[in-house]
Amino acid sequence: MSAQNLPNPPYYAVIFINQRTEDDEEGYGMTADRMVELAQQQDGYLGIESVRDDTGKGITVSYWKDMDAIQYWKNSVEHQDARAKGKLDWYQDYQLQIAKVEHGYRWIKN
Repeated sequence: MSAQNLPNPPYYAVIFINQRTEDDEEGYGMTADRMVELAQQQDGYLGIESVRDDTGKGITVSYWKDMDAIQYWKNSVEHQDARAKGKLDWYQDYQLQIAKVEHGYRWIKN
């Protein structure tokens, strides 16, 4: 399910705000793609959206059915390895927030 087709609330959003270093661009991109692929296979995964500006600041929001799904994703060994590599090489700074989505809507111009 893409982030554009989320179910009716409630569900959870994991908000990951980060500042990239200039190190290992290729390795970062391959790992980021792998993390999306892996997350999509997790029970309770609902979708993801991600943007990055020219300065390297990025925001990724992943959507999950419940806190158990988020915890399972956090404990994934491959995800843990990627987070460790991020701290070591890819991120200058990051923060993570988890929010329960109680209400939402979407408008699309025709």
